[in-house]
Amino acid sequence: MRTFYAGPSGREITLALWTHGHFIGGPEIFGGGTHMWSADVQEDVELLYLTGARIRQLVDSMPSFAICLINGLVAKGKCYSALVQMLGTRSVTERLAQLLIILGDTHGRAEGNRLVVEKKITHDHLAAIVGSTRQWVTMTLDKFQKKGLITACRGRLSIENYDLLQAETDSSC
Repeated sequence: MRTFYAGPSGREITLALWTHGHFIGGPEIFGGGTHMWSADVQEDVELLYLTGARIRQLVDSMPSFAICLINGLVAKGKCYSALVQMLGTRSVTERLAQLLIILGDTHGRAEGNRLVVEKKITHDHLAAIVGSTRQWVTMTLDKFQKKGLITACRGRLSIENYDLLQAETDSSC
């Protein structure tokens, strides 16, 4: 599931890509405020929806639930802090390389010396995550492919040289 913020201009910024078992809600977990974030999915998902009143009831009656909720909020805080730090301190090329590394780490399957990313993600989604355009992402993926870092073909992405791609996260192309 992808969570994102859409600005008044319609431009979106992806806040996070969440996998199985994650707490997706917020920031108004008890309700009462306007939700600023949206979400979409690219595949079938099963969700458990809890109203703000039900969450409040569980927090009041189950200290272990409250602790889990706090831990979930801490994890979200770290995620969003990392996003802000990345957007403010890394070039777009470094952000794309880092995103590919993350996709490889979370959705990759070893196949010989390569890491095949089994998550389907479009160039539009990659652009929304790194704060760029689809055209720029396509061009940069082509550059990464020419350098032998990745192979991208018909929706299939493979990381051919993980270490060299990792090096791209620390220096601009």
